[in-house]
Amino acid sequence: MSDYNKIADDELVLLLKRGDPLAFAALYNRYQGLLYIYASKIARDFDIAEDLVQELFVYLWEKRDTIQFNRSVSSFLYTSIRYRFLNLVDKQVVRSDYARSFQLFLDKGEFSVDNYIEEKELNRIIEAEIDNLPSKMREIFLLSRRLNLKNLEIAERLGISEKTVKNQLSLALKLLRERLGLVNFIYLYFFFK
Repeated sequence: MSDYNKIADDELVLLLKRGDPLAFAALYNRYQGLLYIYASKIARDFDIAEDLVQELFVYLWEKRDTIQFNRSVSSFLYTSIRYRFLNLVDKQVVRSDYARSFQLFLDKGEFSVDNYIEEKELNRIIEAEIDNLPSKMREIFLLSRRLNLKNLEIAERLGISEKTVKNQLSLALKLLRERLGLVNFIYLYFFFK
């Protein structure tokens, strides 16, 4: 590995494109810390910064044979972090717009007995689907959604890694989205406690 640390970026990219894991590790070691600092500055959130950097390196490994480095490796990596952050912001804006639209609908609509019954039925369906999650996943999901615990707090409470918590939450949301459909999932995501 020490020999790889002396290799120039362009040569590491050629080795990476051939599937060399040591070349990937050398690039990771060379840029991960710097990218994390950069991502922390633009995101102003350490967890988001860490996710952005990890996702970029996963992408780099998975797409290694098709990625075109038209500029220097460092320019590519920094630009990729910036675009990933902007995409994240765009998704949050869309999510916020959906929540506002749904709340506006609720505020303007007449809440009759029928609406109340429909909401209770929807809550019952959501509860049933949450109960159908695997037990550890359900526990993590409920700690996150009901007690509003952060991933690190859940990890410490359950004696597992923060990455496991994140993966379990992501999988739980994916399963619930598949089982509930989009409209019910949006209700779950924004209004169900």
